[in-house]
Amino acid sequence: MARQRAVLRQDDELLLSERQLRAEGFSWIAGVDEAGRGPLAGSVVAAAVILPADVEELPGVFDSKQLTETEREELFDALCTLPGIRISVASASAGEIDQLNILRATHLAMRRAVAGLKEADFVLVDGLPVQFMLPSRNIIKGDARCASIAAASIIAKVTRDREMVEADKEYPQYGFAKHKGYGTAEHLDALRQFGPSPIHRKSFRPVYELLPDTPVQGTLDF
Repeated sequence: MARQRAVLRQDDELLLSERQLRAEGFSWIAGVDEAGRGPLAGSVVAAAVILPADVEELPGVFDSKQLTETEREELFDALCTLPGIRISVASASAGEIDQLNILRATHLAMRRAVAGLKEADFVLVDGLPVQFMLPSRNIIKGDARCASIAAASIIAKVTRDREMVEADKEYPQYGFAKHKGYGTAEHLDALRQFGPSPIHRKSFRPVYELLPDTPVQGTLDF
């Protein structure tokens, strides 16, 4: 499959899942994806997107991980201004990640995002199954195989990156604007020098090793 294309038409293979579900009688199909499971700091962000079925050409969405930052930003803007699109973004905080573990917090953020789309009647979710109040279907590597999931991956990624740029203004010593909270060598050096900030995930190993008295729930090794 080609990477990004200039536009998507309604008969594109990336919209096959949506077309099939509409043929089954569903009208408002939400694609869901997340960003930020791996970082040591910040929230995990989920987006739910319903692409309009009556627009002949859609933005050329694709898996956000395979796009450049500039491509993601351009597609984010194109999606947000697309007539008829429905977008909902939600998150789970670092504190909720520590309390629940990263997997459960991710699912919580996804359910919150879907709850923000009152019209939704079916959910397509990237990766493994997630329980929603609506009928749903998971698609492995869905962000590269399904247009609405790809759109959600872009919205979630750009939203979270922007959140970390804002966090950098409050905690400039960690370099969040550069690494977005991931465990780079620079970030780990800052952690050792300054200790964790309030938005660091205390249940993640590089962080909790600096806080030996912190109860650990849902530890993620790096």
